[in-house]
Amino acid sequence: MGAYARASGVCARGCLDSAGPWTMSRALRPPLPPLCFFLLLLAAAGARAGGYETCPTVQPNMLNVHLLPHTHDDVGWLKTVDQYFYGIKNDIQHAGVQYILDSVISALLADPTRRFIYVEIAFFSRWWHQQTNATQEVVRDLVRQGRLEFANGGWVMNDEAATHYGAIVDQMTLGLRFLEDTFGNDGRPRVAWHIDPFGHSREQASLFAQGRYYRTNHTVMTMGSDFQYENANMWFKNLDKLIRLVNAQQAKGSSVHVLYSTPACYLWELNKANLTWSVKHDDFFPYADGPHQFWTGYFSSRPALKRYERLSYNFLQVCNQLEALVGLAANVGPYGSGDSAPLNEAMAVLQHHDAVSGTSRQHVANDYARQLAAGWGPCEVLLSNALARLRGFKDHFTFCQQLNISICPLSQTAARFQVIVYNPLGRKVNWMVRLPVSEGVFVVKDPNGRTVPSDVVIFPSSDSQAHPPELLFSASLPALGFSTYSVAQVPRWKPQARAPQPIPRRSWSPALTIENEHIRATFDPDTGLLMEIMNMNQQLLLPVRQTFFWYNASIGDNESDQASGAYIFRPNQQKPLPVSRWAQIHLVKTPLVQEVHQNFSAWCSQVVRLYPGQRHLELEWSVGPIPVGDTWGKEVISRFDTPLETKGRFYTDSNGREILERRRDYRPTWKLNQTEPVAGNYYPVNTRIYITDGNMQLTVLTDRSQGGSSLRDGSLELMVHRRLLKDDGRGVSEPLMENGSGAWVRGRHLVLLDTAQAAAAGHRLLAEQEVLAPQVVLAPGGGAAYNLGAPPRTQFSGLRRDLPPSVHLLTLASWGPEMVLLRLEHQFAVGEDSGRNLSAPVTLNLRDLFSTFTITRLQETTLVANQLREAASRLKWTTNTGPTPHQTPYQLDPANITLEPMEIRTFLASVQWKEVDG
Repeated sequence: MGAYARASGVCARGCLDSAGPWTMSRALRPPLPPLCFFLLLLAAAGARAGGYETCPTVQPNMLNVHLLPHTHDDVGWLKTVDQYFYGIKNDIQHAGVQYILDSVISALLADPTRRFIYVEIAFFSRWWHQQTNATQEVVRDLVRQGRLEFANGGWVMNDEAATHYGAIVDQMTLGLRFLEDTFGNDGRPRVAWHIDPFGHSREQASLFAQGRYYRTNHTVMTMGSDFQYENANMWFKNLDKLIRLVNAQQAKGSSVHVLYSTPACYLWELNKANLTWSVKHDDFFPYADGPHQFWTGYFSSRPALKRYERLSYNFLQVCNQLEALVGLAANVGPYGSGDSAPLNEAMAVLQHHDAVSGTSRQHVANDYARQLAAGWGPCEVLLSNALARLRGFKDHFTFCQQLNISICPLSQTAARFQVIVYNPLGRKVNWMVRLPVSEGVFVVKDPNGRTVPSDVVIFPSSDSQAHPPELLFSASLPALGFSTYSVAQVPRWKPQARAPQPIPRRSWSPALTIENEHIRATFDPDTGLLMEIMNMNQQLLLPVRQTFFWYNASIGDNESDQASGAYIFRPNQQKPLPVSRWAQIHLVKTPLVQEVHQNFSAWCSQVVRLYPGQRHLELEWSVGPIPVGDTWGKEVISRFDTPLETKGRFYTDSNGREILERRRDYRPTWKLNQTEPVAGNYYPVNTRIYITDGNMQLTVLTDRSQGGSSLRDGSLELMVHRRLLKDDGRGVSEPLMENGSGAWVRGRHLVLLDTAQAAAAGHRLLAEQEVLAPQVVLAPGGGAAYNLGAPPRTQFSGLRRDLPPSVHLLTLASWGPEMVLLRLEHQFAVGEDSGRNLSAPVTLNLRDLFSTFTITRLQETTLVANQLREAASRLKWTTNTGPTPHQTPYQLDPANITLEPMEIRTFLASVQWKEVDG
């Protein structure tokens, strides 16, 4: 990456360089430290035909060197997905995936000892569908013989820092289902293979081969790199020669035996050695490939794309759920053909480690966004079909995708309209709806025709087009269902909108506060900055100063020529500069919302907001376009400073699920030589970060993946945007200089103050609601009946009873005719009871849980639904943590499904549909 260099072997035990053609590759970004990410899948099959018994013969009294021929095909990076597959735009990078696969198959057929590993199913599935039946049979035979082995098996090799675990599971499921449908058991991967992500998360990993010494008489050498084997004959011809010449030395006393192998066969030999293996409990972040070269910038790069990906995950789950709840009527209906597959595939592509990470070229990032947008369309048709079916009448549904910038043509022009709000959670939710409207007074009625409180709020701006008035009302939403609210403008009334009041900066002014029944936030009248948060239920008072700073991005210095870029974060000094030392503020107070509008500069502002009943403080920030006319690249942070004594510790989530302790300037498993006190202490934050003194805990939740840290005790910071003038030398060869829509970013931080003991209940449930927020759909009203004689329905729940708060409905999706995929997750860890018994095991009855179908047969599977749980086995490993707990005999009773803390259980359910009536 970034330079032409020779492909090098990346190995796990004892490192040798392997020869190969010269190539431009990120595997050489400069040369990586010796590690190879082999880990067992959640359930790997035991010995079987097409499995370990097809592995090559090894020499028990020799050092066996397993050569692993492979290619790594980025699903977008310097070129788009299509450009890489078809091999066009080779002036950017010579790479053509279709030719790689053509060439590899021919080379494998030329010699029965040769083997090859392939990973990216997004490419392989496209290639497969273009092959003749004869070629497909040849490939099936190679897979059956174990000579073409699929490792990992996901749609992509996903990023591990900026990805949410739900999206990781989805993309793995998509790829592995293709392999299962195409090759059956023979194509089922038995190892994961993450050789290119920039660090490894604990949530992703279950085994990491490490150490620079031999513990067995087996070692491994990877033979390949980015987009290699387009000329597979050249590769294999040289590898054949290498094997022949090295093994010929055995006649002269050499004890080295070289062979073609695969990751699964290598692991099989390690497993048979019956050794005791150490267990690693932390992760591999932050990653650095040299002093001053920490790959922590991409945690925050391209924040607009990161948010679009998270929104699309939210929308995909809504789409999947309604497809499962309604059945065929969602796919074929009055609005056309609805389909969740395009968005499912686009979301899978976005998990690639150069997509959501923000480390592709600009035109490729644009193409990723295009793929997401193209996927939304068929899902909108599906939602329209499903909602018409469930509501009992057809209407012209509108999906306002620009509500984050207060644009929704229907609500802004119609005198009356309907608001359908769908809740994808398995529990009831109260949700504040905000819609841009014209000035005036509006009456809002709930599903039963009762008027509900509403307000129209005017933004503190003279530009009414950029900041139109917003209608607010609270919607009560059933579990896995929707409520319909009607909105009508009241004619000939004088506008009663609440305009914000500017607050003059006077040193004698009393402190400014906003509060509800749970929280009080106090602002400094001199600076306009947040200065204090109080949890009134627990009587907790914490001084909190929050404002925005920016790091001046390094372009290289005397210590290192390393610059900040899409991958690398490197400020030129440890202390950031304030965007402003004070904020111009405006106050809004109505019965439905209290807001402080803060303006820090022409390119940085924030609204601090409280709704009634809300137990968290909402900070909606707007940043950009970041000015760089002074020739200084800028990396913008939101920082919270408190007096909490945190002893160098802070906590971040791992892919939105587990919580990991971080310690400043420290790594649990090796001695750290800290060359970058800021960047070297940054970690990925997918959904939350917190600090605590053991008694009080301050948690900040994010609406997208960001980089974050605590660089001094009591302080917490999150990077919200970055704009840079120089490339960081890792292959992209263009600076991170977004223009257009990506230059201006709006987002939210949700702030919780609680006791350390009770905090988990708050941040776990709030993170679930943030990731799977309600979906707002508008309609003008007055549509035709879906079926004559069927009464209209204004409210619907897909569940007969709410799920307990500790249970998260991770997946509900169609799996085929009369079959659905169901994943249920216990979302609390041991020790997170929060005084509410939330960490206890939970037992559910699934028989009559859903309102639109009855489960007639239930089969439990592995996490990615490609094996039945009762038939799945995996290699048994002896660890230094003691014996593996004995598993109880497997029994499945749909009326008695128990979830242990942090457990995910996956089911394929055969269902019988019920009549959808009023």
